[in-house]
Amino acid sequence: MTSVPVPSNQMRPLLPARGSATVKSVTSGDTVILLGRATQMGQKPPEVMFTFEKVSAPRLGNKANGNVDEPGAFTSRMWLRELVVGKTVTFETRKQGAMAGDRVYGVLYVQAGSNGNNGSGEPKMINLAIESVRLGLATPKLFVNSSGAGADGESPADEDDVDPYEQGLTDALREATNKGVGIHSQERALVRNIKNANEGAFNLNDLVKAVQASKNGTVKALIEYVFDGSRYRMQITDESPEYGEFLYGTFTLILGGVMCPRVGNAKAEPPKPDEPLSQEARSFVDLRLLNRELPISLHGSPETMQGTCIGTIHHPRGDISLELLKRGLARVADWSARVLLDAPKGCKSGIMVMRGTEKEAKKSKLGIWKNYVAPAIAGEKSFEGIVVEVSSGDTIFVLPEGTSYASENNLRKLSLSSIRAPRIGNERAGREDDPYAYEAKDRLRVMAVGKKAKITIDYERAIPLSPGETEKRQYATVSVGKRSDLGEVLVGEGLASTQRHRDDEEKSPRYDELCAAENAAKLAKKGIHNAGKYARRRPNDLSEPRKAKTYASSLQRAGNMKAMVEYVFNGSRFKVLIPSENCSCMFALNDVRCPQSTPMTDRDSRKAEPFGDDAKRQSRLMLLQRNVELVATGVTNGGVITGQIFVTVKGERKSYSSILVASGFGHIDQRLVDYGQAPAALVEIQETAKQHKVGLWSLVQEEKVVKEVAPAAKSIEKVVTVKLSEIRDGNHCFFTVDDEAVRVVSESMKIFTSKYGTSGAPCDLRKGKLVAALFDDGAGKSWYRAKVLDRATTKGKVSVLFIDHGNVASVPVASHLRPLDPELDKIAPVAKEAQLALTSALSLDEEDGVDAARLLQSIAWGKVLSARVFCNVDGILQTALYDSSNDKTSINEELVLAGLAKVQKQSEVSALVERMQDGSAVNEFAAELLSAQEEAKKTRRGIWRYGDVGDYDDDDHY
Repeated sequence: MTSVPVPSNQMRPLLPARGSATVKSVTSGDTVILLGRATQMGQKPPEVMFTFEKVSAPRLGNKANGNVDEPGAFTSRMWLRELVVGKTVTFETRKQGAMAGDRVYGVLYVQAGSNGNNGSGEPKMINLAIESVRLGLATPKLFVNSSGAGADGESPADEDDVDPYEQGLTDALREATNKGVGIHSQERALVRNIKNANEGAFNLNDLVKAVQASKNGTVKALIEYVFDGSRYRMQITDESPEYGEFLYGTFTLILGGVMCPRVGNAKAEPPKPDEPLSQEARSFVDLRLLNRELPISLHGSPETMQGTCIGTIHHPRGDISLELLKRGLARVADWSARVLLDAPKGCKSGIMVMRGTEKEAKKSKLGIWKNYVAPAIAGEKSFEGIVVEVSSGDTIFVLPEGTSYASENNLRKLSLSSIRAPRIGNERAGREDDPYAYEAKDRLRVMAVGKKAKITIDYERAIPLSPGETEKRQYATVSVGKRSDLGEVLVGEGLASTQRHRDDEEKSPRYDELCAAENAAKLAKKGIHNAGKYARRRPNDLSEPRKAKTYASSLQRAGNMKAMVEYVFNGSRFKVLIPSENCSCMFALNDVRCPQSTPMTDRDSRKAEPFGDDAKRQSRLMLLQRNVELVATGVTNGGVITGQIFVTVKGERKSYSSILVASGFGHIDQRLVDYGQAPAALVEIQETAKQHKVGLWSLVQEEKVVKEVAPAAKSIEKVVTVKLSEIRDGNHCFFTVDDEAVRVVSESMKIFTSKYGTSGAPCDLRKGKLVAALFDDGAGKSWYRAKVLDRATTKGKVSVLFIDHGNVASVPVASHLRPLDPELDKIAPVAKEAQLALTSALSLDEEDGVDAARLLQSIAWGKVLSARVFCNVDGILQTALYDSSNDKTSINEELVLAGLAKVQKQSEVSALVERMQDGSAVNEFAAELLSAQEEAKKTRRGIWRYGDVGDYDDDDHY
């Protein structure tokens, strides 16, 4: 028979006189949609609305009649649906074209059954129109009464003129009436109570709960309409008691876990076109699901989508979701897949099968994946390596196996695929850690740092760092030991969440396991899913010197302590967290020094020393974020706790100092060697490293060339009367000796001021040049002699030293400087720069340094002093100052006795003795200072209140 052709002209017949076609759907008890075959690939198959000739079934409820069925309408439709939907039928056309409007009128025949025949061996065909009338499901449109007679009660006069089809209808009607079946029954025929969930007629969440609580977890429903390949209008037809309130309720079902291309909407403003392959996906589903009554499972109803459920359709011949995915007519939809995983009975295995099916379609480039290109990944896609550092709860640095740690660039920065941990704060930006950010980072640290990990790169993504700047980040699945995915562990413990990917984004191949772990964490209210108030135990930060010194004694008493190295500054200096003491502090090895590494910022002008970066990298590899054992022995003035760190190497407990020295990346502190305090074992290790020329000891030791110079003239001690003019710090000052010279210069500059006024003038600003600089000493502005030191950082200013007073200032060039008269340029500076001999004090940046300067000021400022000048070292007079009222105890000694200054090392004392013709006085003076220092130590005064502080000039090495 001829199949349904593609109509080319509305005025031409749509169907041949006889033919066959497939029934796509049944719209009522007397009308079906016939589906033909497309003549071209990708073209929509032709459709024809076919209505029984001269037969009328009860009308179904719709918007036009208030959604109220005529009695028996739904029963009639369901009977016809069960017989013909999806099957091939034979049609006979009787009226079509202009006279029939938008449909074709005729007769449909369906085969009675596989064993049925008409006696001639041919299959028996059922006339569906006559059969529907016989069963009381429709009535003929004939001028006959219920008994089959004419309108006047008589039978037709000429039976030969009667159409056999019409006669069959008449006979069928008489039979149905006599039997009282269908709409002819005395009992009221079925009239549905149609409810629309989209209009709030019933609660979909209640329906979901009822289905999930049922024995089979399913409910029978009729697929009334297909919006697109994955969205359908459903009607509940299950007459089970538990679904009584939902019977004949309609709602929209979204196929869980998949999403098909959307069919366009020409009526929208602006009109929305079809997405590619949307019609193909819709037609595929139409042929297999439309008008079928099938069991469905419901998994949830999104709050933002009224009248919509996420569900699964159970077809006896397979899973429509997989069939769509297999042909490339759908993709996995993560948002609805999550709903499936949230369901009490779960669909985890089904989602995994879906992803596998989608992957195969991608490989074969089917359907929507025709132009799919797998993401390119730079470097190896899979490798093993050691996790060196964890920078956040989802980002790590890995050293690939077989790669030497010769540079920080050899580390690979990786983020865990498809998860997001709480964000670490930024102290400079004033942003605190998100709740559980520390816990997530620490958990990942415990699981990964220092361990061998298997890395599988899943995808790459450009991460914006700043406007116009991006970083290409690789995302990977990381497995360590028995843990196949560290991300899944974090998500399962409530320390991270899964990312919401777009459907076209690459994601972790274990994405569904991650979602399942997140659901379990939510149910258990773990970590970030706990609505309770977050409270993190914050350790005391001892980075401030005063706090560090306060804690130092308790740390020393604690003995062996468990700690974690948070940061490595260089090979021997770290930041450590000590949980037992609830504190974090700067920590340095007390017996080993390492070369300077590359500065962390451009503001640090120090240059890296040979093997400095190597030492730092070794410490990062062995100590960073590892659990170690440490012993505190002291604290520096800068607040750095000093002591020993012990690590376990191949089951053996070792001092990290010995490891550094053995590798040649560090050397024993020379002070310990000079004083004979260096451990013998450590000295032996260093000698071995020297012999094998390891690390530092591989460098060529340049021989110092001693130039023969004429012996410097020996100095003779002088005693002069002085008066302080400037105090720089506790042992650095300026003083004037000759009052007459002071008076002459002062008078000369007063004359200069009266001569030129207080206006500036252009002058030579070369470094070291003498100029006149304006200064206000409280009595008004006046010019003073000054030497240009250097241009200040502030624009338009220059730094100058007032040579007759000793103070330094930054002054505006245009208004506060002018050339000095030649005769004033020739006069020597009145103020002499001096240092309190054999003592050293802290800078004014330190609290004890400020106290030292204040004590010097209170003892000496404004007084006439006696100064023993020993010698001149690089332009600075080495002096011992005495108050005229106490010539037995020097001011130097008073500062030392107060614990605000230290006696210099013996090498400095010897150097000063060498400069003197008679050094005995210097030795005696040094002995007095040492005696005062011992007294200050015993009484814990000033800088000695926390014990021995070492040498000031060595603090930078910690």
